[in-house]
Amino acid sequence: MAIKIKPISIRLIIMNFLQYAVWGAYLTAMGSFIGSAGMGKQVWLFYASQGFVSIFMPALMGIVADKWIQAQKTLAICHGLAAVFMIALGVYAMGNTEVLQNARGIHYYSTTPGFSFAVFYVLYLLSVAFYMPTIAISNSVAYKCLENEGMDTVKDFPPIRVFGTIGFICAMLFVNFMRDPNNFRFQHSYWQFLTSGALGLILCAYAFFLPKCPVKQGADDGTIMDKLGLSAFKLFKSRQFAIFFIFSMLLGASLQITNGYANMYISSFRMIPEFKATWGAQNANALISLSQVSEVLCILLIPFCMKKFGIKKVMLIAMFAWVFRFGFFGLGNPGGGVWLFVLSCIVYGVAFDFFNISGSLYVNQNTDKSIQSSAQGLFMLMTNGLGASIGTWAAGKVVNHYVMEPMRILRENPAADVATHWDTAWYIFAAYAFLVGFLFMILFKDPEKQKKAAA
Repeated sequence: MAIKIKPISIRLIIMNFLQYAVWGAYLTAMGSFIGSAGMGKQVWLFYASQGFVSIFMPALMGIVADKWIQAQKTLAICHGLAAVFMIALGVYAMGNTEVLQNARGIHYYSTTPGFSFAVFYVLYLLSVAFYMPTIAISNSVAYKCLENEGMDTVKDFPPIRVFGTIGFICAMLFVNFMRDPNNFRFQHSYWQFLTSGALGLILCAYAFFLPKCPVKQGADDGTIMDKLGLSAFKLFKSRQFAIFFIFSMLLGASLQITNGYANMYISSFRMIPEFKATWGAQNANALISLSQVSEVLCILLIPFCMKKFGIKKVMLIAMFAWVFRFGFFGLGNPGGGVWLFVLSCIVYGVAFDFFNISGSLYVNQNTDKSIQSSAQGLFMLMTNGLGASIGTWAAGKVVNHYVMEPMRILRENPAADVATHWDTAWYIFAAYAFLVGFLFMILFKDPEKQKKAAA
């Protein structure tokens, strides 16, 4: 019997595809352009900013979508504003960068004397401030549309959401292989921002024609404190929850490190004659896209692993997977060692999915229904907000010391006796992840064993 797909499913698939394609166009490639343009020491700031705005903007725009402007219109407006600022960012970079050649014959974009970092950064900050809320709002739109069609969100939404990751991968591959008028691949060019902005404008127009999602009428279903996840802070009174949320923040510190520095690192091998012509060095974004492929596949393993190992072991698997994620990057190269990069991408799916999803399940299963939404908000605040921001800042300190400062010296004096040490930076990140996992193993008590002991 043929499987019948409802029209609303196709419409939501298109929405999710574009939603994450907007992000995938620049998220993993931005560090490469920013670094080559002479802002390598500020790469951490751009990625940490996504955490800064995630602390409050999603909740605020969620309230707008709940109370004043229909969710699909809020989604459209946010994407429209994010796209305008992203295009302005690309246009500003286009007018204030020039092509130079280094001592090894590699051409790169560099900022001109008239370039203002403040203008460039503010345009980026405004764009991500309006983009980050759309991740939650697009989910909300999908849920409401499916419910209005009498469909099961638990059963019908995951297959739709998978197309979001597919959109992310397609955008990564597009900016990897497309070349701008100066013959730079988009992943090393400001054209990645223009691509993201163009996709955002398309989604802005598309979202206005999605089914209506009426605002809530009548009594409020939660205070601003609830929506921000702040009412769940009382969970810190429980030693078990306090440990869990603190480690959520510590592990969240790892989330944006490879997004910020992996492309820049792999692309840097173009400076080494031995690796200059290798496929990996020339196609860093395509190589990194294997991480997102792994992410899709690893989601399917979670139900089996949760049943087989229990929630503590699953979270530990995720934590130690980050050790291998970083360690393989330090050991690999785009030539004979490219298989280590591939392994790093494969374990990323475990590292990212297992903790985020199992952690969310732990929160849902062990909190009172009256604060479940707030507790989920607190979990996201600790991981993607505080954790990602602090971790990216700390990672920036490490990379700046071992990589960016030697690069600055070499740019000013190519004959200087200094060397970059990307491998050392990756090993430090791996050691950090190992320490977090080891301490979590000791301090966090297995919930299943606690329940059995109590019984």
